[in-house]
Amino acid sequence: MAATKSLFIISFLFLSSAFLARSAEVDDESEFSYDEKNENGPANWGKIYPEWNTCNTGKLQSPIDLLNKRVEVVSNLGKLRKHYKPSNATLLNRGHDMMLRWEGGAGHLKINGTKYQLKQCHWHTPSEHTINGKRFNLEAHLVHESDDGKTAVIGIMYKIGRPDFFLSMIEKDLKALANTKGIERAIGTIDPNLIKMDGKKYYRYIGSLTVPPCTEDVVWTIDRKVKTITKRQMKLIREAVHDESETNARPAQPVNRRPIKFYKPEERP
Repeated sequence: MAATKSLFIISFLFLSSAFLARSAEVDDESEFSYDEKNENGPANWGKIYPEWNTCNTGKLQSPIDLLNKRVEVVSNLGKLRKHYKPSNATLLNRGHDMMLRWEGGAGHLKINGTKYQLKQCHWHTPSEHTINGKRFNLEAHLVHESDDGKTAVIGIMYKIGRPDFFLSMIEKDLKALANTKGIERAIGTIDPNLIKMDGKKYYRYIGSLTVPPCTEDVVWTIDRKVKTITKRQMKLIREAVHDESETNARPAQPVNRRPIKFYKPEERP
């Protein structure tokens, strides 16, 4: 009986870890492409592996166009409750993007009473989400996970303008990884609070990861305030990723009548 119980526990842990591995973002991104002309391009992601099937069949896929006429303006969501703290971090060139991963506890985001621990951030050029059909020059994704494996992502849009302080701070490390792939570079203690966002107004909807396996039921928060980067910073992000595609942004996906909320605080008289 004890042996059977132990075998059950081992099997459960194995299956749980296997599920989490399949549901998390893919670190080795060499098996798919952003080039829509390629056989492994976005339209065919769901055909590459059975566990990526959701990329083609899912009804809650991301990114989407945040169109004003679809949005419900609300005042009850509250300002973003972020509790970040400095932590050791590494930088990894995943083939189609650059990812900064926090190794220790970098704090959390709290949504509807659930704590989502900050795990990593990465960048897409141009932006994946659009606002009223407008695409921006860059989009940062801050990826969070709860203890029970649920995901919440904050998206921040950037347009060309003044330099972004955070990207300036890690510029040397980005350059150092430009000719590597799959090598993780320790970059010391990084404070995620330096990734500036407004959080006073934002979009909220339920979507998916924007890379395979395109796992759904992701809580998306898109900051309404558009930040700025220089052309040089955008070029550095793009050129540090040495794939053949000129972009690493997934095309917009059908909204499928999903509710999209726009948090706007009530104006006080």
